[in-house]
Amino acid sequence: MEKIIIDAKGMHYTPLNRQIRQAVAAGIKEIEIKNVLGQRFIANGLRGDVKITIYGIPGGDLCMFMNGPECTVYGDCEHAPGNTMDGGMIIVHGSAGDAVAHSMRGGKVYIRDNIGYRGGIHMKEYESKKPILVIGGSCHAFLGEYMAGGLILVLGIGLQSPINDRGIGSGIHGGEIIIRGNVDDRLLGIGSRKVEFNENDLRRISPLIEDFCSKFNIDPNPLMDTNYTHIVPSSSRPFADKYTWE
Repeated sequence: MEKIIIDAKGMHYTPLNRQIRQAVAAGIKEIEIKNVLGQRFIANGLRGDVKITIYGIPGGDLCMFMNGPECTVYGDCEHAPGNTMDGGMIIVHGSAGDAVAHSMRGGKVYIRDNIGYRGGIHMKEYESKKPILVIGGSCHAFLGEYMAGGLILVLGIGLQSPINDRGIGSGIHGGEIIIRGNVDDRLLGIGSRKVEFNENDLRRISPLIEDFCSKFNIDPNPLMDTNYTHIVPSSSRPFADKYTWE
């Protein structure tokens, strides 16, 4: 059997996740989960080549520590999808809460709409892995806080300004944040700075934009220009002067 369907209505997250793990161990390649409402830790730590489709609203830490599977959500997500994810993909046809992609070190997280606070906090590159978080709509304060590697891309589709909250890249010491449109200097956090976004940068991220848009049936052409703000670390030790004494 290549596919199973799980009805999660009224089910506690522990037996639900046990059933998912048993299916993957049995070689199932496609899992469809219906009536999800707040169950946590779905696909936590999963490995292998399996596609998981969720209908509903999964709870916190969706796909935490996951490496390999692809998880698609038709609905919104609670906090921290992709927490410490090592590989694979999360595709959310809706919005997500705070701390999306927390400490993520590999794979991709695509959020069609908006996210909350501290998106991409502590994202890091690990050996050859480079984590990617793409947000189609808007985000709140402290995007990319303490970021150590990877890429955060905010497309702000249909919005004049996708972010108006402070602390962007606060404490960033690796990786990069690319936001569509102009970002006021007052919104930058300690340790972050703006650099030019040019045609080479556009060529570099164009395949990513096209891939993201293909997942949500969005026209990528309006996004294919240099109207982006590129934010990078000022140094590899943004708070070095806070821990020195005369």
